[in-house]
Amino acid sequence: MKKVVLAYSGGLDTSVAIKWLKDRGYGVVAFMVDVGQEKTTGAAVKRAKIAGASKVVVRDLKKRFVTDYIWPALKANAVYEGRYTLATALSRPLIADEQVRVAHEEKATAVAHGCTGKGNDQVRFEVTIQALDSSLEIIAPLREWEFKSRDEEIDYALKHRIPIDITKKSPYSIDKNIWGVSVEAGALEDPNFEPPLDSFQWTRGAEHRNPKEKVVQIEFREGVPVGLNGKKTEPLKLIGELNRLGAFYGIGRMDMIENRLVGIKSRETYEAPAATILLQAHRDLESLVLDRETLHFKEGISHKYAELVYYGLWFTPLRKALDVFIQETQKKVTGTVRVKLRKYTAHVVGRVSPYSLYKESLATYGAKDKFDHKLAKGFIDLWALPYRK
Repeated sequence: MKKVVLAYSGGLDTSVAIKWLKDRGYGVVAFMVDVGQEKTTGAAVKRAKIAGASKVVVRDLKKRFVTDYIWPALKANAVYEGRYTLATALSRPLIADEQVRVAHEEKATAVAHGCTGKGNDQVRFEVTIQALDSSLEIIAPLREWEFKSRDEEIDYALKHRIPIDITKKSPYSIDKNIWGVSVEAGALEDPNFEPPLDSFQWTRGAEHRNPKEKVVQIEFREGVPVGLNGKKTEPLKLIGELNRLGAFYGIGRMDMIENRLVGIKSRETYEAPAATILLQAHRDLESLVLDRETLHFKEGISHKYAELVYYGLWFTPLRKALDVFIQETQKKVTGTVRVKLRKYTAHVVGRVSPYSLYKESLATYGAKDKFDHKLAKGFIDLWALPYRK
């Protein structure tokens, strides 16, 4: 019997996919990953076995997700189309990488996923898998099976006694991990319809709160956050605390029309409290320590890096080469940034670094000014020379 490793979420689609694959002669290993999606795995493991999985493999990859994916993206200031902080997109190459590893361990000849035929995730999974082991067969049940609707999947699950929760139907498609929440479908499919309050997950209720301003202090070392409010803080705790604080203030909400890789436009809402706060703080610290030409050039690199992540091109030579450049720029991105939290907003109010390029004696308009104003005339004349008539 051929063996397949299925990227298994525990939801309706992938639970049905286990039985569907088994009916087609595959031995199914259900593979689950914890990247901070706040789901309990006990019921999902039981459901997978009832559906027909011969084995369930569960891996906790939260720490690796932060150190190997989130921190590099933060150093790059990677934000897709200026707004999306790439939470889901960053997790997919990690999951697919581990899925290939499990396939090798289990001596499987195939891997499978539960992505739809018009989404980005199918690309992210399959490009990663092909980049790591092109000999593996890739199966995408949702692109191939006979079911035309969620109701047909439910009927199939009930027929085969697969225990699914059909009493709490949500109109939304939700993906969570420690870097953010992505929500689509339901009422959000009308781009002119304001997101219902129940579509928000972490920041729900923020509209009813009126919290006092709060300042958080974030310490960076070579571009990586290492401390919070004067205390050294390990990565998962640091992100978790900023998510908690930011969500309380409603920080990190985004309502966005984005351009999917497959060519269609999609309307999604995002919640990324910690990502929003850390990206603002990181950018601001860079503005203090990087010279103008490096800073401006890196802005283009940030844009390209975000595209590579969004397009599923993590395991590519270009992304690896950009990491080398970005790491070079981060050698002096060390210091402390103070960020003030207000309802729906976070903004930097202070920054300090031993590598600061800011010189008060040159910037001041007061008595301590050491800037030679007479030099400006010659500079302007030379700058304007190519354009003089």
